[in-house]
Amino acid sequence: MGWKNPFKEVTNSKPLFLTVYGIVLIGIIFSAIYVFSAVYSPDSAISWNLSQHVTPSSPNQTLDSPSLRVGGGVMLSTPKLQMGKVKPIWETPPRGSEMPPLETFRLTKEMVQERVRDNVIVATFGNYAFMDFIHTWVKHLTDLGVENLLVGAMDTKLLEALYWKGVPVFDMGSHMSTIDVGWGSPTFHKMGREKVVLIDSMLPFGYELLMCDTDMVWLKNPLPYLARYPEADVLTSTDQVTPTVTDDRLDNWQEAGGAYNIGIFHWRPTDSAKKLAKEWKEMLLADDKIWDQNGFNDLVHKQLGPPVDDESGLVYAYDGTLKLGLLPASIFCSGHTYFVQAMYQQLRLEPYAVHTTFQYAGTEGKRHRLREAMVFYDPPEYYDSPGGFLTFKPSIPKSLLLDGEHNLQTHFTLVNYQIKQIRTALAIASILNRTLVMPPLWCRLDRLWFSHPGVITGSMTRQPFICPLDHVFEVHTMLKALPIEEFGPGISIREYSFFDNPLMPAQVKDSWLDVQLCQEGSESCQSNITNTNGVLRFPKHSNEETLKMVLSPLKDVKVIQFSSMQDAFLGFTDKTREEQFRKRVKRYVGIWCCVDGHDPGHIYYDMYWDEKPDWKPLPPQTPEDDQPHW
Repeated sequence: MGWKNPFKEVTNSKPLFLTVYGIVLIGIIFSAIYVFSAVYSPDSAISWNLSQHVTPSSPNQTLDSPSLRVGGGVMLSTPKLQMGKVKPIWETPPRGSEMPPLETFRLTKEMVQERVRDNVIVATFGNYAFMDFIHTWVKHLTDLGVENLLVGAMDTKLLEALYWKGVPVFDMGSHMSTIDVGWGSPTFHKMGREKVVLIDSMLPFGYELLMCDTDMVWLKNPLPYLARYPEADVLTSTDQVTPTVTDDRLDNWQEAGGAYNIGIFHWRPTDSAKKLAKEWKEMLLADDKIWDQNGFNDLVHKQLGPPVDDESGLVYAYDGTLKLGLLPASIFCSGHTYFVQAMYQQLRLEPYAVHTTFQYAGTEGKRHRLREAMVFYDPPEYYDSPGGFLTFKPSIPKSLLLDGEHNLQTHFTLVNYQIKQIRTALAIASILNRTLVMPPLWCRLDRLWFSHPGVITGSMTRQPFICPLDHVFEVHTMLKALPIEEFGPGISIREYSFFDNPLMPAQVKDSWLDVQLCQEGSESCQSNITNTNGVLRFPKHSNEETLKMVLSPLKDVKVIQFSSMQDAFLGFTDKTREEQFRKRVKRYVGIWCCVDGHDPGHIYYDMYWDEKPDWKPLPPQTPEDDQPHW
């Protein structure tokens, strides 16, 4: 039976059927109009866009439940505009308010969603021992306009301290000690596992995660840089110490031989990234002897290559589907590329971050390095010590810096020359009960924990260079509270850049006395004369009693600066005090490392090298010789 014209059929039908047909036809037309408008509306375009990409198309959109799974297996959520204004960071709770219950700080998707911006959350974690590092980390980010951050607290003391400061914090449920656990300790490795568990827990929320250690600081907003690589599943920092690029592109994965460092890395919530995080977590929980960073490197190196494309610098890694990028070591700096090479300066680049790796004095050494770089936030009292400060102008002959080859002999000659001046300054600071502002320390050779030819081949280390204090001195020992009865009174120190720090109050810098050394008996060389210009002419070779008599009464003067430490101090009058001082400062110097082809290859610095005419920079020749000079 052939098809007939439906409209003709309708017109020939009875009125009742005509009415029914009309209603149905009108319904079909309106339904078609509704479907058409829904498919092509702006809201639908956003929904379609979300089905293709994880990142929302608007800075004001966030991902929220209900969730749905789209092609590729990525968990996405329907878009929702953020309503209301999030409480600004550093806005403290109202006076008289009480601490909320601990369960309030449980990590949830809703907590992260409240702080997320452009689908990114920046996170770090730690215990109370790192409170000042965390404060510095947060302050740098907020100064850069980055407030989409969260801090994980591994103990209740830190959680409460951050809450009362107005820093967004969550409870990691770690119940950890509040003290510094020390690198390599079992608790240190436990912290590493907590990081991996945290990453594995947060990625299913559907947000990009920039995970950082607390011993690093942000110098430039990294989020625009990370957004340049939207195809990357993971972007990681490295321990690379030789440049593979000379601009701000990703490091060349084919040339980068340094370990991938998990102190700074960015994760996108893709299937590949979540699979890696899950396997990494399971690996570490199954074997507590695996270091978290080594486990990460082992996994991503299961497959490395081919490149994702010809332009981005990304590489397929791990299971062959993970798209990995290496953040350039010149601007996402390690402790070597920043503090030793200053690679970013030589390449005329702006650094995004510095991580305090490649250093030799534990947490105190990390803190001191950040202070040397003037990127650590200390409280006001740090810059105004009650006893005042002592500083001096170091004197180094050009020949010690530049003449001859850069070798062990010339390096130790240069460093020993400076050690002797610093030893004198420590003695005067001890006598006057003042805090010593250390001078910049010049080195000819780098310090590492493995044998090397003086500097790393292929690196941008210039010789000579201003080396971090921990290259020569045991910073952690200098700041440690040694028993007074055995080692005499402690001697506080400050970093060489102290007076250049913008946080230095004017009232300290304005209270300044220059002490110019002169020959005793010469004209105007009188230890009791101070002129109107804030200058004191003080005789060389003064002893403990003279220093005390002339300079101790000047307690109202904040800064005393010696024109030189050469021949400034004859010695202690109190022999017991002198012996205590010697015991103390002998422990202040460390080792240089390492001589190639010799085991052990380290050489001990000696605070009193000048008392040994036959002293030479030689590594220990026997096991009995392998001990410091105290």
